[in-house]
Amino acid sequence: MPEPGRSTRAARMAGWLAVAAVLIALDQASKSVITGWLAFGERIPVLPVFDLTLLYNTGAAFSFLADGGGGQRWLFTGIALIAAIVILRLLYTHAGQRLFCASLACILGGALGNALDRVIHGHVVDFLLFYWRDWYFPAFNIADIAITCGAGLLILDEVMQSRRRKAAH
Repeated sequence: MPEPGRSTRAARMAGWLAVAAVLIALDQASKSVITGWLAFGERIPVLPVFDLTLLYNTGAAFSFLADGGGGQRWLFTGIALIAAIVILRLLYTHAGQRLFCASLACILGGALGNALDRVIHGHVVDFLLFYWRDWYFPAFNIADIAITCGAGLLILDEVMQSRRRKAAH
Protein backbone atom coordinates (compact mmCIF):
# COMPACT_ATOMS: atom_id res chain seq x y z
CA MET A 1 0.00 0.00 0.00
CA PRO A 2 1.45 3.42 -0.90
CA GLU A 3 2.39 5.77 1.91
CA PRO A 4 -0.27 8.48 2.41
CA GLY A 5 0.74 12.08 1.74
CA ARG A 6 1.24 14.70 4.43
CA SER A 7 -2.25 16.18 4.09
CA THR A 8 -3.85 12.72 4.28
CA ARG A 9 -1.78 11.82 7.34
CA ALA A 10 -2.60 15.15 8.99
CA ALA A 11 -6.33 14.64 8.34
CA ARG A 12 -6.23 11.12 9.79
CA MET A 13 -4.18 12.34 12.74
CA ALA A 14 -6.78 15.05 13.41
CA GLY A 15 -9.40 12.34 13.81
CA TRP A 16 -7.28 10.50 16.36
CA LEU A 17 -6.61 13.75 18.20
CA ALA A 18 -10.36 14.32 18.32
CA VAL A 19 -10.77 10.90 19.96
CA ALA A 20 -8.14 11.83 22.56
CA ALA A 21 -9.82 15.23 23.13
CA VAL A 22 -13.21 13.57 23.72
CA LEU A 23 -11.62 11.23 26.26
CA ILE A 24 -9.95 14.15 28.04
CA ALA A 25 -13.27 16.04 28.10
CA LEU A 26 -15.17 13.02 29.48
CA ASP A 27 -12.49 12.43 32.09
CA GLN A 28 -12.35 16.04 33.26
CA ALA A 29 -16.15 16.45 33.23
CA SER A 30 -16.65 13.27 35.29
CA LYS A 31 -14.04 14.39 37.81
CA SER A 32 -15.65 17.81 38.04
CA VAL A 33 -19.07 16.29 38.74
CA ILE A 34 -17.68 13.95 41.40
CA THR A 35 -15.63 16.65 43.17
CA GLY A 36 -18.68 18.88 43.24
CA TRP A 37 -20.91 16.11 44.49
CA LEU A 38 -18.82 14.24 47.08
CA ALA A 39 -16.57 15.18 49.95
CA PHE A 40 -13.10 13.63 50.08
CA GLY A 41 -13.39 10.00 51.22
CA GLU A 42 -17.18 9.94 50.94
CA ARG A 43 -18.65 6.81 49.35
CA ILE A 44 -21.97 6.23 47.64
CA PRO A 45 -22.89 2.57 47.12
CA VAL A 46 -24.10 1.93 43.57
CA LEU A 47 -23.88 -1.87 43.32
CA PRO A 48 -22.96 -4.55 45.87
CA VAL A 49 -19.43 -4.50 44.39
CA PHE A 50 -19.11 -0.87 43.27
CA ASP A 51 -19.13 2.55 44.97
CA LEU A 52 -18.60 6.08 43.78
CA THR A 53 -16.07 7.78 46.01
CA LEU A 54 -13.73 10.75 45.98
CA LEU A 55 -10.06 9.96 46.51
CA TYR A 56 -6.84 11.69 45.54
CA ASN A 57 -3.76 9.92 44.21
CA THR A 58 -0.48 11.82 44.33
CA GLY A 59 1.34 8.85 42.81
CA ALA A 60 0.98 6.83 39.63
CA ALA A 61 -0.92 3.58 39.04
CA PHE A 62 -1.83 1.82 42.29
CA SER A 63 -0.46 4.86 44.20
CA PHE A 64 3.11 4.08 43.12
CA LEU A 65 5.38 6.74 44.70
CA ALA A 66 2.38 8.44 46.35
CA ASP A 67 4.57 9.18 49.38
CA GLY A 68 7.34 10.67 47.24
CA GLY A 69 7.29 14.06 48.94
CA GLY A 70 5.76 16.05 46.08
CA GLY A 71 8.40 15.70 43.38
CA GLN A 72 6.48 12.83 41.82
CA ARG A 73 3.84 15.32 40.68
CA TRP A 74 6.25 16.86 38.19
CA LEU A 75 7.97 13.58 37.40
CA PHE A 76 4.70 11.97 36.30
CA THR A 77 3.57 15.14 34.51
CA GLY A 78 6.87 15.18 32.62
CA ILE A 79 6.54 11.50 31.73
CA ALA A 80 3.02 12.13 30.43
CA LEU A 81 4.20 15.04 28.30
CA ILE A 82 7.10 13.07 26.85
CA ALA A 83 4.74 10.16 26.13
CA ALA A 84 2.34 12.60 24.45
CA ILE A 85 5.10 13.86 22.15
CA VAL A 86 6.10 10.30 21.22
CA ILE A 87 2.45 9.36 20.65
CA LEU A 88 1.86 12.42 18.45
CA ARG A 89 4.80 11.41 16.29
CA LEU A 90 3.54 7.82 16.06
CA LEU A 91 0.03 9.00 15.20
CA TYR A 92 1.44 11.09 12.36
CA THR A 93 3.76 8.43 10.94
CA HIS A 94 1.25 5.55 11.30
CA ALA A 95 -1.97 7.49 10.68
CA GLY A 96 -3.46 4.77 8.46
CA GLN A 97 -3.11 1.95 11.00
CA ARG A 98 -6.51 2.14 12.63
CA LEU A 99 -6.16 -0.21 15.59
CA PHE A 100 -2.67 1.03 16.44
CA CYS A 101 -3.79 4.65 16.29
CA ALA A 102 -6.98 3.96 18.26
CA SER A 103 -4.83 2.49 21.02
CA LEU A 104 -2.49 5.48 20.96
CA ALA A 105 -5.42 7.94 21.00
CA CYS A 106 -6.80 6.23 24.11
CA ILE A 107 -3.44 6.28 25.87
CA LEU A 108 -2.89 9.93 24.88
CA GLY A 109 -6.32 11.01 26.15
CA GLY A 110 -5.86 9.16 29.43
CA ALA A 111 -2.32 10.35 30.03
CA LEU A 112 -3.22 13.98 29.36
CA GLY A 113 -6.40 13.73 31.45
CA ASN A 114 -4.41 12.62 34.48
CA ALA A 115 -1.59 15.08 33.71
CA LEU A 116 -4.14 17.92 33.78
CA ASP A 117 -5.18 16.81 37.26
CA ARG A 118 -1.57 16.84 38.44
CA VAL A 119 -0.94 20.32 37.05
CA ILE A 120 -4.24 21.80 38.30
CA HIS A 121 -4.76 19.98 41.60
CA GLY A 122 -1.41 18.42 42.48
CA HIS A 123 -3.02 14.97 42.48
CA VAL A 124 -5.20 12.74 40.32
CA VAL A 125 -8.90 12.53 41.15
CA ASP A 126 -10.12 8.92 41.42
CA PHE A 127 -13.74 7.97 41.99
CA LEU A 128 -14.57 4.47 40.71
CA LEU A 129 -14.17 1.87 43.47
CA PHE A 130 -14.72 -1.85 42.93
CA TYR A 131 -14.49 -4.35 45.77
CA TRP A 132 -15.52 -7.78 46.95
CA ARG A 133 -16.11 -8.17 50.67
CA ASP A 134 -12.83 -7.03 52.29
CA TRP A 135 -10.86 -6.86 48.99
CA TYR A 136 -10.65 -3.49 47.23
CA PHE A 137 -9.27 -2.71 43.79
CA PRO A 138 -7.55 0.71 43.88
CA ALA A 139 -9.92 3.52 42.90
CA PHE A 140 -9.54 4.80 39.36
CA ASN A 141 -11.08 7.19 36.82
CA ILE A 142 -12.04 7.55 33.13
CA ALA A 143 -8.44 8.46 32.16
CA ASP A 144 -7.23 5.21 33.73
CA ILE A 145 -9.86 3.27 31.78
CA ALA A 146 -8.73 4.95 28.55
CA ILE A 147 -5.07 4.08 29.24
CA THR A 148 -5.95 0.48 30.08
CA CYS A 149 -8.13 0.07 26.98
CA GLY A 150 -5.40 1.66 24.89
CA ALA A 151 -2.81 -0.75 26.27
CA GLY A 152 -5.13 -3.68 25.56
CA LEU A 153 -5.71 -2.48 21.99
CA LEU A 154 -1.96 -2.04 21.55
CA ILE A 155 -1.38 -5.66 22.59
CA LEU A 156 -4.19 -6.81 20.28
CA ASP A 157 -2.68 -4.84 17.40
CA GLU A 158 0.72 -6.43 17.97
CA VAL A 159 -0.79 -9.93 18.11
CA MET A 160 -2.66 -9.29 14.86
CA GLN A 161 0.48 -7.83 13.19
CA SER A 162 2.50 -10.82 14.34
CA ARG A 163 -0.05 -13.24 12.87
CA ARG A 164 -0.03 -11.30 9.58
CA ARG A 165 3.77 -11.48 9.45
CA LYS A 166 3.73 -15.23 10.11
CA ALA A 167 1.05 -15.76 7.44
CA ALA A 168 3.13 -13.80 4.91
CA HIS A 169 6.13 -16.09 5.38
